[in-house]
Amino acid sequence: MADPSTRRSPESNAPAEPTAYPPAPWAMVGQLWLSLFKLREPVDELRPAGIYGAAFVSYEPGSPLTYSELLVARLADTDEHGRRVSITDIWVDSPASVAGGRELWAIPKGLCDFELDTSHRGPLATTDWSASFGRRPIASAHFTDLSAAMLRIPFTGGTWQPGIEDTNGEERTATLRGSSKALPCRGRWDFASDGPLGWMRGARQLASLRQADFRMSFG
Repeated sequence: MADPSTRRSPESNAPAEPTAYPPAPWAMVGQLWLSLFKLREPVDELRPAGIYGAAFVSYEPGSPLTYSELLVARLADTDEHGRRVSITDIWVDSPASVAGGRELWAIPKGLCDFELDTSHRGPLATTDWSASFGRRPIASAHFTDLSAAMLRIPFTGGTWQPGIEDTNGEERTATLRGSSKALPCRGRWDFASDGPLGWMRGARQLASLRQADFRMSFG
C-alpha cells in the first residue's frame, strides 16, 4: 500500500501534463476569509484531532497568478521548523497554481470550480463562496465583515508539508510575510456530507476572520 503522505488523491483532478508556473517566491495580493474549527476526533494520519482553519481566498490582479482557492489546514508542531501550518486539503481553479504548489512546496492542490459573490453597503461587505467538482458540492460559506475600514497591519507565518509524489516524498517548508486589513467577521460554513471535506462537518466552529486587500510574499 502506498504511503498516505505521498499518495495522489483521486479527488484532486491535478493536471497530468507539465505546466509552467512562476518562480518562488510568489508576491500575491487579494482577499481571504478564514474560520477556525476544533476537530475532536482524528480522521486519519494526515488529519489528527486539533485546531483547523478553513479558508476561501481570491488572488487578484497584481499577483503573478490570479485564481480562487479553498483550503483546510491545521497547526503542526515540527521538531526542526517549530510550529507551522500544514495544508491537508486544497483546491484552486488554476493549473499553474496546482503545478507550482505541488512541485515547489508539496502543497497537495487539486482543481475545482468556484462561485464568488460580494456586495457592499457602506463599510459592510457580504460575501458568498462555493466550491464544487462540476455539480458535486465541496463546501460553501457566507461572510459579513467590516475589514475594509481597518488599518493595515503586518503578518508572518510559515507552512510545513509532508512529502508528496511531486516532490519524491520530500517534505517542504515555505515562509509568508505580508500585511492586510484584518478584523474578526461573521462566517457560516456548509461542508457537503458526501464531499471530500465531509469530515469537517463534525468540527466545531470557533471564530472567523477576514483579511482584506492583503499583500503577501509566499515561498
